[in-house]
Parts: sequence; structure tokens; C-alpha cells
Amino acid sequence: MIPKISQICGQIINRPSMDSQNYLEITVTAPSEETAEIIEAVVSDLGFDSFAYEDGQLRCYIQAPLFDGNSFRETIEDLAGNMEVELPFTIEQMPAVNWNAEWEKSGFTPIVVGSEVTIMPAGSVAETPISIELDPQMAFGTGHHHTTCMMMETMLALREEIKDSSVMDLGCGTAVLAILAAKLGAGRVSGIDIDAVAARSAENNVRMNGFDFGILCGDANDLQEDSCDFLLANIHRNIIINDLPLYSKAVRNGGKLLLSGFYSADIPDITTAAATCGFELVEPIRSREDWACLQLTKVQDRN
Repeated sequence: MIPKISQICGQIINRPSMDSQNYLEITVTAPSEETAEIIEAVVSDLGFDSFAYEDGQLRCYIQAPLFDGNSFRETIEDLAGNMEVELPFTIEQMPAVNWNAEWEKSGFTPIVVGSEVTIMPAGSVAETPISIELDPQMAFGTGHHHTTCMMMETMLALREEIKDSSVMDLGCGTAVLAILAAKLGAGRVSGIDIDAVAARSAENNVRMNGFDFGILCGDANDLQEDSCDFLLANIHRNIIINDLPLYSKAVRNGGKLLLSGFYSADIPDITTAAATCGFELVEPIRSREDWACLQLTKVQDRN
């Protein structure tokens, strides 16, 4: 039986998981942005979690344990044949990046979100009502990205509902969203991340900010039924769509699902899938430079 988060407070449960120090970068030469979008759509189901296109090169990122070279090669060869184009690609091991050193090297300055929250390296001074100190190590979620900012802005707008509620930060990365929930007065906060480095980073950041809630190294399968009023997921679109039935079981009726990590063009697919799982979209939709953030309400169980 999987233990509830409240039973593992301050402890990371090591299960089969990923390690962000072990990433692959597969670069596909694509003759156009349209071709790159087609490639991304086709290979995204193979475990890739992010993509970037620039100067005719589509860079695809995947954690090494998830990469099936034969499946990828067959997929690209089939696609190239159907499109009658050449799609050469290269595979490289990504070097581990120590984000603390990168912050220091780049002269990182604190980030202010919504004029109310400052995200900053440990030991900095904030002039906003809320401050969050981060030691990111190699985890995602320093507040630089539009998706993180929009999730935080949505949470600030819902602070009265978050107060005294139960909040789960799924794919928590540095735990910046979970820490914000705790600072907004949530009654119970938890975090889950499949990446072992992220889980350790999250636990460290939680304690640095004066809290002691649980972090689990796992995935959406570890969500407990009817366990949260708010579920936060800043994750890739394909993972969201695949795991929506699990989100539905975890979020109580009337609870909120906050989603980001995808483009505005992905909204119809996500909201359609969410509706089949009992979630109703709440307007308005936040968007910034093609990135989107959705707020949905759990209206009924359909599973």
C-alpha cells in the first residue's frame, strides 16, 4: 500500500525514478517550422518532455532511461518517407548543470511575480510581502519561465480559496509552487516529482523556507483518491492528457486543477480531455508568448 504524503513528512521515498543529470538531446534537422511542429507532434508520445526549434534545428529532450532508440529511428524514418524529406538527427548526452553555479555566474537577480512575491537565492532581501528562497540545484521552477509565473499569478488570485485547503504540487521541481501555497496559508501541502534530483531539491527548499511538508519521488500514480482541494501541474501536455483520470480521482468535487507547461494551441485538446474527467474550464485563460495556464473546477466524478 502506498503511504500517504502526510505519513512521510520530510522524507523522500526512493522509487524507480528519473535523474535530471541523465538527459539526452536529440537534434533533428527540419527544413521548416511547420515540419518541426509535425515532428514534435509525432515523437512527443515517445517520452520527450520538451522541445526547442531554432535555425532549422529541432532539439528534443528526454531522460535517458526513457529513450528507445529503435522506436525513435523508425518513427523518424517513417515520417521522412511520408513527407518525402530528409530528417537527419544526432544524439548527445546532456552535461549535468548546476543551477546554483549558473545563478552565481550570470549575476542572477531576484524575480518578482505579480508585485507580491519575490523568488530569490538564499540570503537575499525581498521588498515584497512574500519571499521564497530557492536553491534550485538541477530542478525546473525558478520562476523565470512564463508557465511558472502564470501558475503563481493564478494562485495569488485564488489565495482566499487556497487558505486552509489541501494542495498537491505534482511535478514540483524546486517546489516553488508548493512553498507559495504554504505561504498563502494552505492547511496541508505536498509535492511529487518523478526526478530524484528535483525531489531532493524540493525537500531542501521546503526546509529553507521554514516548512516541513512531504515530498514524494514518484508520479501521478501515487496520488491518493480525494486527497486535495488544489492540484497544481506545470507539466508537458501529453503527460497532462494521459494523467487526467488520475487527477480527477485525486481532486475533490468542487476542487481546482491548475495547469500549465503547454502552448495555447494545446488548450482545445486539454480542455476536451479534462471535460471527460469531470473538469470544467474557468475563464479567463492566462497566456503569455504562446504559453498557457488553465484553471479548472472538478464538477463531478466520471470515473
